[in-house]
Order: sequence, then structure tokens, then C-alpha cells
Amino acid sequence: MTDYINVALPKGRLGERVYEMFARAGFECPALLSPGRRLIFENAERGVRYFWVKPSDVAIYVEHGVADVGVVGKDILTEYRPDVYELFDLGVGRCDMAVAAKRGFSDDRLRTLTVATKFTSIAKAYYSSQGRDIDIIHLNGSIELAPILGLSDVIVDIVETGTTLKENDLVVVEKFMPISARLIANKASYAFKSDVIDRLTGELARIRSEANDKDN
Repeated sequence: MTDYINVALPKGRLGERVYEMFARAGFECPALLSPGRRLIFENAERGVRYFWVKPSDVAIYVEHGVADVGVVGKDILTEYRPDVYELFDLGVGRCDMAVAAKRGFSDDRLRTLTVATKFTSIAKAYYSSQGRDIDIIHLNGSIELAPILGLSDVIVDIVETGTTLKENDLVVVEKFMPISARLIANKASYAFKSDVIDRLTGELARIRSEANDKDN
């Protein structure tokens, strides 16, 4: 019976990019690249099984031991603080957590600032460090609408290219937390599968180092 290492990958472009790194690290699974709606793929020869998971759910699968390792953004780790090991910064999926507002916004510190975001813990921690009184409005999507329609003064959200902000006449006030994809592990899995997880981590570190050398 094959003792698989179970890997939760985020659906979408980031997951596909990360899988390329895993394949180069010796954990390939060609079936994963086949078209269709399957969500679970395995390669018995390499002893690896992959799951496609909604990005915000990867840490949940890892924390509960369904997956031994997974790939998740630093934003998710900071916001929800799952009980997992953060093993390695993969250096991909780079973006920033930022404050944005309507063009021409000026913060009146004599009154409470209204902040719309889905990252409530991150926003509270950031403004607490600034000594700023805020009211949080939790939204799950289309955060950019909040300041445009007067629901909030500012938003706290992930910014990659800034195109969506520009198209809605919003500007970045401050970028305050760099984000990238991280390799995480279930704590119990790491205790029992440390050899294979350490091998995977080492190979991923080598691949990232080679990419950095090439870029330089």
C-alpha cells in the first residue's frame, strides 16, 4: 500500500504555477493537468496525491489533517491563524495588503475612520498599531464599491496590479504587508512524514533559489 503525501493546492493560476514547482521537485502527477472537473489526482509511483481546493480553504484541510501539506497565501495565515506549521515562502503569488481610498481622500483623525474589508483581523491589527480608532464593515466581495458609494472611508484589501482600483478612481494610501504563497504542513503529519516533507521543502527551496539566480 502506497503511503501518500497529500497536498492541497489552491484552484486557479497560483495553484497551477505552484504545481509546476512541485513537479520539478520530483512530485509530479501528470493526471492533474488533464482537462475535466476532477478534484483529486494521484501518482502512486511518486507517492503523491493532490486536491484542488478553494484558496481560502487550503489551511482548513491542512489544519484538520486531510492534507499533509498545502499552499496558502500569507494573508490567509495572518487573518485566520490556523494551527499549522509555516515551512517556506515559495516566492510566488506576490502582492500586498493595502489601504485604498477615493482619489483626494484626507484622513480626519478627529473622527472614527470607517474601514470596509474582508480581512477584519488584519485591518484591526494594522490600525491598532497606528493608534487609530476605526469602525469595521465586513464585506465578502466588491470591496471597491464601499468608498465609492459612501459606505466606508477606506478599504483594506489585497492589491496586485492596482488596475481595479484605478478603474474605479481609487488610489493606494499605503501598502503595509507583503504577501506571497507559503508552504504549510499539518503538525501531526510533519511528525510522521518529516522525511518526505523535508525533502519536498528542500527541493522547493532549491528551485526558488535557481529562479532568483536566473532573475539576477
